[in-house]
Amino acid sequence: MESQNSSVVTEFILLGLTQSQEIQLLVFVLISAFYLIILPGNFFIILTIRSDPGLTAPLYFFLGNLAFLDASYSFIVAPRMLVDFLSQKKVISYRGCITQLFFLHFLGGGEGLLLVVMAFDRYIAICRPLHYSTVMSPKTCYVMVLALWLGGFVHSIIQVALILRLPFCGPNQLDNFFCDVPQVIKLACTDTFVVELLMVFNSGLMTLLCFLGLLASYAVILCRIRGSSSEGKNKAMSTCTTHIIVIFLMFGPGIFIYTRPFRAFPADKVVSLFHTVIFPLLNPVIYTLRNQEVKASMKKLFSQHPG
Repeated sequence: MESQNSSVVTEFILLGLTQSQEIQLLVFVLISAFYLIILPGNFFIILTIRSDPGLTAPLYFFLGNLAFLDASYSFIVAPRMLVDFLSQKKVISYRGCITQLFFLHFLGGGEGLLLVVMAFDRYIAICRPLHYSTVMSPKTCYVMVLALWLGGFVHSIIQVALILRLPFCGPNQLDNFFCDVPQVIKLACTDTFVVELLMVFNSGLMTLLCFLGLLASYAVILCRIRGSSSEGKNKAMSTCTTHIIVIFLMFGPGIFIYTRPFRAFPADKVVSLFHTVIFPLLNPVIYTLRNQEVKASMKKLFSQHPG
């Protein structure tokens, strides 16, 4: 993926999360512990959903996909960041940087679209229950998942294509702990105003529109739930509340990072840390802890394999 248009930069130096050795050590210990505890939990969620014949509803199919996407997403930044904490010189090749950036937006875009699909699933289940089994058929669910993967790919390949056209001839210091669009664009040896606008449109506007659309759809769903008198009212309310929490965790940092002109703010690195490492691992856990069926199934599976 090396660019041929006068790019002479072959590697980028990552300045990291912080220059303080004490803070680096503290973050290293906390992220390592968090990673080793939560990541296996995500895979256990996937195993539970795959192995329990009682968890075949579309909601659980999408939850399993969310756990897979988030676990995959966490592999893009966290492992390298942990290794860099122990390294004196934090270097990533030009090709490695572009690859990291591609997968970051490929999986991130796919997850954003998955949350839209999950909102549609809840809308049909609560507002059109008689049509649910017809609309949300297994074939439809597979088509939706395929579409969100394709959407994530298209979103990401646009980012990469725009960056590959930029010349990089120095400097090569990225003021972050991973490669992302705002920092990489600033190092280009050309005027990047138009590219920045295109990036904000592709990432920022898409993120903001998805966020507002999701909030509007859940507002409609919650109004429908409040007006109903069915016995499943509390369960539906709990599920939708969980979805809204995850939407804020997923889209809040994304809106902060991508919907403004690419200039640095002191909070950028902390927001990026939560956006790329903490929240992706937490999302499926939040869903699971508030879902009685999945929790019961996990306990059952764990009791069958205590060793």
